Amino acid sequence: MSAPLLRIQDLRVEYASPRGPVQAVAGVSLTLNRNRILGLVGESGCGKSTVGQALMGLIQSPGRIAGGDIRFEDKSLIGLPEREMRKLRGDRLSMIFQDPTATLNPVLTIGDQIAELFRWHRPQMRRREVQARVTALLERVGIIDADRRRRAYPHELSGGMRQRVVIACALALEPALIVADEPTTALDVTVQAQILDLLRGLQSEHGTAVILVSHDLGVIAETCDDVAVMYAGRVVESGPADEVLARPRHPYTAGLIASRPSFGAPDHVVRPIPGTVPDLARPPAGCAFHPRCQKAVAACRDAIPTLSPIREEPRHAVACPLAA
Repeated sequence: MSAPLLRIQDLRVEYASPRGPVQAVAGVSLTLNRNRILGLVGESGCGKSTVGQALMGLIQSPGRIAGGDIRFEDKSLIGLPEREMRKLRGDRLSMIFQDPTATLNPVLTIGDQIAELFRWHRPQMRRREVQARVTALLERVGIIDADRRRRAYPHELSGGMRQRVVIACALALEPALIVADEPTTALDVTVQAQILDLLRGLQSEHGTAVILVSHDLGVIAETCDDVAVMYAGRVVESGPADEVLARPRHPYTAGLIASRPSFGAPDHVVRPIPGTVPDLARPPAGCAFHPRCQKAVAACRDAIPTLSPIREEPRHAVACPLAA
């Protein structure tokens, strides 16, 4: 088998605060192969977006990478000079941010913003060739009358079209890996479905690997090959998406599934998880989820459980003393 495209090992990210360091990511390990979509799911504040930002080299003060390693195409990204990271961003690595309004520059046309990627990473390309590529990209992401839209400004487009432009930027140079951070949160369900179909289709067409950050289990189930469930900065369960979502072994994963409405089952009772994500500056001892877990036992308070494969499905791993 070929080496994984991405390997994250024991990644730790912390932010300085008056009350001491906040452990936003506390020892995350992930592996992603080419042509796969990995979903990072969990409540807000569990560290999903921070993992993506660390991968892209976007952790800024007062944050810092406190430990671990990120290897992309067998090259360590930790401590890589900013000049080298800029060569990777947009070319081999790209990111789709949650809010296209904040991502796009309001004073530049759509075409100029996409063309900037070619000018930076492909300076040998001629202007006419770049314009043709930009138009083709907009057509590929489903924007009608792409040549005219290329001359438009962000405020002249709808939210769904702006998100398609952001995806076009991410795909411009056909990167090996795309980090999509809540790419459909602000969109209505119809446009959301179109964007997810587009992302999946383009991934399948070009063999691009994708990390999809989301709190929506429905999106994860429809889009992802694999899933990693994060809670309080740690991965508590991981494995093939269909296996994890059909047979969750961690109480937190089961709680997320139970708290999601089911439109196909009218008698389904939504059961929200009691409590909130803990203060990451003062996390509880042992398993961080035990104060909210109705199945917690003494062992849950004694030590932080390690992520271990279950016997009957080696690719399915869980960090819970009750998993067996």
